[in-house]
Amino acid sequence: MVFFKEEVEKRTNGRIKVELYFSAVLGTEFEVQDMVATRALQGTRGGGFIHANKKYYIFMLPFLVEDWDQAVKLITSEFTRKINEEAKVNGYHIPACGISQGFRAHTNSVRPIEMPADLKGLKMRVPQQEVFVINARTLGINPQELPYSEVYMALKTGVVDGQDNAVSNIWDYKVYEVQKYLTISRYATGPDPFMVNLEWYNSLPDDLKEIFDKVAMETMRYSDQLNREKEAEYIKLLSEKLQTNFVTPENREKFRKATKPVYQYFVDKGYFTWDDINQARASAD
Repeated sequence: MVFFKEEVEKRTNGRIKVELYFSAVLGTEFEVQDMVATRALQGTRGGGFIHANKKYYIFMLPFLVEDWDQAVKLITSEFTRKINEEAKVNGYHIPACGISQGFRAHTNSVRPIEMPADLKGLKMRVPQQEVFVINARTLGINPQELPYSEVYMALKTGVVDGQDNAVSNIWDYKVYEVQKYLTISRYATGPDPFMVNLEWYNSLPDDLKEIFDKVAMETMRYSDQLNREKEAEYIKLLSEKLQTNFVTPENREKFRKATKPVYQYFVDKGYFTWDDINQARASAD
């Protein structure tokens, strides 16, 4: 976002000035989302994307894509562009969407996770996002919805057995100090839409809209590039602290079959259709 600020201000000759607020100084992700909706702020990135378009949940479905190459193809596809565009009905302009920090990994203090049965009965912290809660229940996990700021102490005291998150967060929050096992399954990513108040965006003259959108797209691709490059570094660092295993292709297929009910759950809720899911998969191939 520092890149975004510098480039927007430079290319607009200061006609757009950007103020950045990091580390939740303005509130939680959802509180900030509300500020954007009411135009108290002009834009945000974060977990409140469900208010922009429920179809963003597609990107969080377990085992939807195989690797970074597929994830990048999907997030830069025409399919994703249409989902970004649909957010206008809810008052958001989304010039670009990225991949939220990369693939999620599991840690726990009980046993290595090789296949779906290994997760059954574990008390695992899950993010306060419906898709992750449903996925956990489907796999027989006892999900505990906690803010990530509370996870370290919950793991240390045994309130929960484990958690999952991007490897960068696992490292930055020193989760390795209170866990024994790390499992790299590449089970899910998440969307990272750059959500802008539509009314504010429409107030810009056309030349500034063009610059704003171009820099936003460059910013999100740069963000994805940084996360991709750093992911391998974090896995290497964590592997020196934790007993680490990579889920085999054969067992990934077992996970994929075990989590199919998660897909059906959201189709039944009307968030998206099986045709949408198939389009997403085709866009990633």
